[in-house]
Amino acid sequence: MGIFSWLQYDFMKNAFLAILLITPLFGMMGTMIVNRKMAFFSDALGHSALTGIAVGVAFGVNNTSLSMVIFAVVFALLLNFISSKAPSSTDTVISVFSSCSIALGLAILSQGGNFSRYSSILVGDILSITPKELVYLSVILLATLAFWFFVFNKLLAVSLNRTLARSRHISAAWLENLFAVLTALIVMASIKWVGILIINALLILPAAAAGNISGNMREYHFFSILFSVFSGVLGLVISYYTNVATGPTIAILASIIYFAAYWWGSQNNV
Repeated sequence: MGIFSWLQYDFMKNAFLAILLITPLFGMMGTMIVNRKMAFFSDALGHSALTGIAVGVAFGVNNTSLSMVIFAVVFALLLNFISSKAPSSTDTVISVFSSCSIALGLAILSQGGNFSRYSSILVGDILSITPKELVYLSVILLATLAFWFFVFNKLLAVSLNRTLARSRHISAAWLENLFAVLTALIVMASIKWVGILIINALLILPAAAAGNISGNMREYHFFSILFSVFSGVLGLVISYYTNVATGPTIAILASIIYFAAYWWGSQNNV
């Protein structure tokens, strides 16, 4: 079967389908995260996964995925609210939230030396994904596409000029909260298979690479999704043959694409 021999295994087929669902999500959301200068925000959300698990453990919730999602949504909305009210800069507020969140999560999970039970979430394991979880990812992808179709232009207007958006009766706070919740859902839905340590890299790198070579918004989205899917699929294949964790392999490829796009853009003055 040659280079496609890995598709004979069910777990690899599931992982491949997961990549085809997750990477377009990262490509789409990454463009707006980069545009809105929210890279630190998505990183803080990733770190909050540990706290979500910890809160679930503290309250006896057996479903860690549920506790992660609920905590992440509350975390994102609270972060948005305080960022809009606090006199400090947004990155300072995010840093405070992120530091406090991950410290609390580590403190709870390390109690009694039990942190090793949850350490796998740091790197992720996409090979463990199940058909049922693929259905969940499919629903999130469809919801994101619907969001992009109906809301993207309004959210872009808010990003470019809040005053102009308000004059056109666009609710900036409502849109920003909706985007924050969607980002939280995507991060939490993917983190089990991608890993806390590198999920932000996979959100940011394809979009950042696309920004280096794109001349307009359509190219920006196209290249971001293309780079994300390409690095995801190739990373999965390379990790299979080299026996290296899939998430870090994808992140390395996305980094290479970013630097190549940066070089190309600087040479062609894009």
